[in-house]
Amino acid sequence: MSLKMTTLTRFLEPPQGHFFLLGPRGTGKTSWTKQHFPNALRVDLLDPVQLRELSARPERLKELVAGNPERGCVVIDEIQKCPALLEVVHGLIEEDRTKRFVLTGSSARKLRREGVNLLGGRAVPLSLHPFMAAELDGEFRLEPALRHGLLPVVWASKDPDEQVRAYNGLYLKEEVQAEGLVRNVGGFARFLEAISFSHAGVLNLANIARECQISRTTVEGHLDVLEDLLLGWRLPIFRRRAKRALAVHPKFYFFDTGIYRANRPAGPLDAPSEMEGPALEGLVAQHLRAWCAYSKGSSSLHYWQTRSGTEVDFVVYGREGLQAVEVKNSGRVRPEDLRGLRAWVEEYPESERWLLYRGRDRLKRDGVRCVPVGDFLNALKPGKWPKL
Repeated sequence: MSLKMTTLTRFLEPPQGHFFLLGPRGTGKTSWTKQHFPNALRVDLLDPVQLRELSARPERLKELVAGNPERGCVVIDEIQKCPALLEVVHGLIEEDRTKRFVLTGSSARKLRREGVNLLGGRAVPLSLHPFMAAELDGEFRLEPALRHGLLPVVWASKDPDEQVRAYNGLYLKEEVQAEGLVRNVGGFARFLEAISFSHAGVLNLANIARECQISRTTVEGHLDVLEDLLLGWRLPIFRRRAKRALAVHPKFYFFDTGIYRANRPAGPLDAPSEMEGPALEGLVAQHLRAWCAYSKGSSSLHYWQTRSGTEVDFVVYGREGLQAVEVKNSGRVRPEDLRGLRAWVEEYPESERWLLYRGRDRLKRDGVRCVPVGDFLNALKPGKWPKL
């Protein structure tokens, strides 16, 4: 699985001007900024010395910038470690319009909760996601991706299983505990295990609260922490031009399949299909989410479910049209696999419909393109929808 990470080109393109680059640890933000801004002045707030000096005296950033006049770009890694620097950055932007600032972060919590100055809207927010299959230069393999996920730090490791476990522990120790985001770290760990059963499913906070034996309010707070640390996200229902009564709750996904697997308990009483189905759906979800983020347009990702339970896993709506995508962890296409898409097309006949499955053949059945999931993921590149 090991790759030379420096040889890979990510699909995310830097915009003109200042920007925030948010993404979980290990998604490659530092490597990406080094590739695109090799001559930048770099400030690494994961370095305890730099963090201590700048936290004690944020105005020292002005001295660093003034002392390096030839550096037109300034990259500050993990800006949430010292939010007070944003005021200094804002002042520097006003004083010198020739400087460009790139601010990376792996947590949106401090930036939002402390009400700090987010540069008065002068910086565009971007996000970096785990690898997409097409970024791996032909090295993508479905089975390892389902088992270990597509985090660059894991994909390049010689021992991906250990790396995933270490990564999962890193967030509990360094982010949750060190930042004091929750009072009971052990309780948060139990919450992560409980919510792993909701991965690729409709969220039911009351059930999670009962499972963890904590209040619903505490569960909502833990879920906020998970999203603030960019470790999980909610998928909303598609409601445009709705004619039927629809579900009201969002679905939940961990940001990466490997992190889902690390939190989902597995034992002799757990059938493999109980984990494989959500893992496959989650892998497709993270690809579609990254595709929407990297494509230049306004595409958005949803799911569709009626009150009676008829569902389509994903709906992509935007400049590339209306796409309905169903994911099945099976090696053949069965008539019942198309039930949700048949109900969907009654309301949205103009949409394209896709079924992604674990078989080998590309088929077209009842107007639905049935495509091997690996083929689809390899063909998914920002800016245009696959033509398979």
